[in-house]
Amino acid sequence: MGEIRVPRNMFLWSMAIVYMLAFSSLYVQIPGLYGNDGVSPVRLAEPAGLMDRPLLEQLLTSPSLVWLDVWLGLDAPQVLELLCLLGALLALGAATLGPLRGSMVFLALWALYFSLSQVGRDLLSSPWDNLLLEAGFLAVLVAPLNLLGCQVSSGRHDPMTFWLTRWLLFRLTFGSGVAKLAGQSAPWWNLSAVSHMLESQASPTPLAWWAAQLPAWVLRLATVGVLVSQVMVPLLYFTPIRCLRITAFYLQLVHQLLSALTGNVTLLNLLTVTLGFSLLDTEHTALSCLGHGKKKRAKTWGQTLVWGLTLLVELGVYVLILYSTARLFQIDVDWEARTVSSKTAFTQQQFGDVLRTTMGSTVWIAVLSLTWEVVGALLGSLCVKGLFWKLWALVQWAVFAAATVAMFAVSVVPYTSMEPWSSSKVLPVVKRAHEWVKPYMLVSSYALERHLHPARGRPELVLEGSMDQHTWTEIQWMYKPGNVSAAPPVVAPYEARLDWQMWRAAQGQAQESPWFSGLVLRILQGNKDVERLLQTEPAKYAFNEAPPAFLRARLYQYQFTQLDHDGSGPKQWWWRDFVKDFCPMVHLGDPDLQAMLSRHGLNEESPLQSSPSDSLPAQVLGHLRGHVETLPGPYVQWALLATVATICILKWLLSRGPGGRTCGTPPVEPKSKKAKSQAAPAAKAPAASTGPQAASTGPPAARAPAVERRPEVERSPRRRK
Repeated sequence: MGEIRVPRNMFLWSMAIVYMLAFSSLYVQIPGLYGNDGVSPVRLAEPAGLMDRPLLEQLLTSPSLVWLDVWLGLDAPQVLELLCLLGALLALGAATLGPLRGSMVFLALWALYFSLSQVGRDLLSSPWDNLLLEAGFLAVLVAPLNLLGCQVSSGRHDPMTFWLTRWLLFRLTFGSGVAKLAGQSAPWWNLSAVSHMLESQASPTPLAWWAAQLPAWVLRLATVGVLVSQVMVPLLYFTPIRCLRITAFYLQLVHQLLSALTGNVTLLNLLTVTLGFSLLDTEHTALSCLGHGKKKRAKTWGQTLVWGLTLLVELGVYVLILYSTARLFQIDVDWEARTVSSKTAFTQQQFGDVLRTTMGSTVWIAVLSLTWEVVGALLGSLCVKGLFWKLWALVQWAVFAAATVAMFAVSVVPYTSMEPWSSSKVLPVVKRAHEWVKPYMLVSSYALERHLHPARGRPELVLEGSMDQHTWTEIQWMYKPGNVSAAPPVVAPYEARLDWQMWRAAQGQAQESPWFSGLVLRILQGNKDVERLLQTEPAKYAFNEAPPAFLRARLYQYQFTQLDHDGSGPKQWWWRDFVKDFCPMVHLGDPDLQAMLSRHGLNEESPLQSSPSDSLPAQVLGHLRGHVETLPGPYVQWALLATVATICILKWLLSRGPGGRTCGTPPVEPKSKKAKSQAAPAAKAPAASTGPQAASTGPPAARAPAVERRPEVERSPRRRK
């Protein structure tokens, strides 16, 4: 790897942006999700007898800052709001101020989000939550250590710790790609997965509808592209040839961009691109972003030979990937029909045999790559001048090398869990270490979109309310499909937690979703905080004036409509078929509802209540909540992003001096001084020549140009000054 200062800063800045979006997204939804009358009150996550123990024992039993509510004079939902606000403000500061992008700030951000995840339960159990916690902890190791405004760390260990982000990117992409085929999901094996994903993903966008209208052979090729980008391309992450790593980065960037345009899982896409910065180096980022890089120098014949051999290897790798793709997926071009056919040319048994070999090989390749970085950081520490500073650099190297090796070792356990034979080869001491750090969510396994239902379409829950059991009215949601005539919403970068859980609940039973009982209860009670999760505008909520007396949930199968023959836009975006009753009709006091509430710790007769606090923090939190509660979540996040963009642009403009120069850059020397400096050597030249040439090379001739240019010197700004 080359110099990584700029990619590391890009990684830290992007992590700050992701943290800001995650905290602000959750803050908007806290009253409806975790309030005392929310769908999943936070007090239900409190272990029995926790508040009767000392504070230190409370934190050891359930490591979360939420349980400081008694000490802060707030109730638990208010502490959740306070943690989200602190996290969003701290992340906003880190995104706009470079000195705040230090390890202590990222440690605070990780601790805040970890505290939220400990009490969030199902509503905070998405893949991007786990990925954010792991990437956030790596940011603590990657960021410089600043104490009292001074940087304590030497930076010699940065390549080691930054390597961990590349390893996490590999585990995320390669693990997800392997899981798609190892899970024996039919859509991935018959190459129809992309066609399924466009309409069955959690939150499709209008562009997903248009993409679904593409010919079937194009969508099959798109499935091949997804598998290649997640199975073959990640093998390039650890290659010593930088052009291959840069190519792998841009391929992943295109993949994540297309995924973000057709789906609303923005945090996951942003985190993947953020981790991808570990594949770049400072020279490439300076050339791409600033338009300049290192000055090219004349190459020796040896350097030219190495460059030529490297180019041949690069071309060979590209050809190998294309050839392997064509053979493994039997890609055949029909020039007459102008189509491309494709199908898998290997069996599940063959894939399992290759996976067994590849899984162990990738671990050893990662070990060699990490060893290279560790040794390189050691040599860099030994080259530090001064005995004290050299010892200080070696101490830092030892500490960060031990932390890097430990993080890599424990991450091998979830990485090899998808292949039993490779998992059995992991040392028992490493497995015990993984069990010890598992509660802190430092490492996780990733298998995104592993299982897809073979049937076309998406299961979708539709809630219906009634006042008389005869006339039923559908309850429309802002961020999930419901009305077949409404276009799929664009909500990125907002993460609608309840809508995502409704998508997951449609794939199971109501009894498997504890929060679903709370949702039914709060709608029947007419809880305004929960209603704002469904619709922020009261006029669009069907039961705004009075809550429904009866409620039921029905399961439908939704599918995208087809493009009209005239090529015009859709009049209806979906068509749906009724499948079954997901939850039978219930009402307040219904025995079935009471059984569901009792099973999950909710009790209609004695709802959780807390006396309002009159403390100053509680009043400030309530005042701020009053201004935000009526705003849609995406508006809040776009306002934060606009704030960051405005501050960054102003900082850039203020850093520019007169004439477009950056402040602090030495001014260009005036031409008059350059002329004098060029004339000085001529003045010192020996006047040994004879004849007519002596007059032109002697001191009088050298002084003459200076006299002639004297008016130009007087006209220069420095002369007048």
